[in-house]
Amino acid sequence: MGSQFQYGGQAVIEGVMMRGPDSRAIAVRKPDQSILVDEKEVGSVTKKVPFLKWPFVRGTIVLIESLIMGIEALSFSASQAADEEEEQLTIKEIVITIILSFGLAILLFAVLPTAAAHLLITIAPGTLVQNLIEGFFRIAVLVIYIVAIGRLADIKRVFQYHGAEHKVINAYEAREPLVVEKIQRYSTLHPRCGTSFLLIVIVISILIFSLLGKQVLWWRILSRVLLLPVVAGISYELVKLSGKYATAPLCRILIAPGLWLQKLTTNPPDDGQVEVALSAFKAVLKEEN
Repeated sequence: MGSQFQYGGQAVIEGVMMRGPDSRAIAVRKPDQSILVDEKEVGSVTKKVPFLKWPFVRGTIVLIESLIMGIEALSFSASQAADEEEEQLTIKEIVITIILSFGLAILLFAVLPTAAAHLLITIAPGTLVQNLIEGFFRIAVLVIYIVAIGRLADIKRVFQYHGAEHKVINAYEAREPLVVEKIQRYSTLHPRCGTSFLLIVIVISILIFSLLGKQVLWWRILSRVLLLPVVAGISYELVKLSGKYATAPLCRILIAPGLWLQKLTTNPPDDGQVEVALSAFKAVLKEEN
């Protein structure tokens, strides 16, 4: 392909958000079955502060910016899918939502697994063993959380749009003509998915936290939180590499667990859902053309 930009997106309520080099587009299926596409130019703080583009630094910035963009996209899609007047979140509401999201994530994936593993310190001594147990608890919490929300009817549809997003990007990267019939032949799984990113974060955290040695519980929990930017930075680079070399035999083996996990967060979409994802993708693709 002529472009080196790695397109990505996110499933939203009855739609898909796609991110291009300098814009994002949200496509939503409205109650009257029409497709509304909202385009918006987006920037990044990395353009103003060059060192934030450095490898192992950019991962945390991308994560925060993606979270902000994702919250805006979910708010917009929810109002449009319900055929209500659009009400954009205020900056205050976005900040509060981000704080709550990070707080819940830290509680579920840092505090609870770390505390649970610490309780077993007498029967499972050794830093490496403790971190393996901690990592196991994190994976268990992640899987239980995904399975639990995946039982909700609305989330099942979101997971279908997630699958549609992946199918469109897979077809584009395979240089396939972008028509619904051909797109449907492609997989709902993709190596650069955020689900795979979460699994890589857990694996990298096991390796990094094993270097910290024996710790008391309060410092053990705090160190996990403080080192999140380091873990996220390394994980982001690995996700980018996995997408670039996904066909290499060794890479296929390494990314397989992430793809297995994606089977819980993606469902096969119908033609109409693929059409919505394609509408969003074409909107961000035209700037390149």
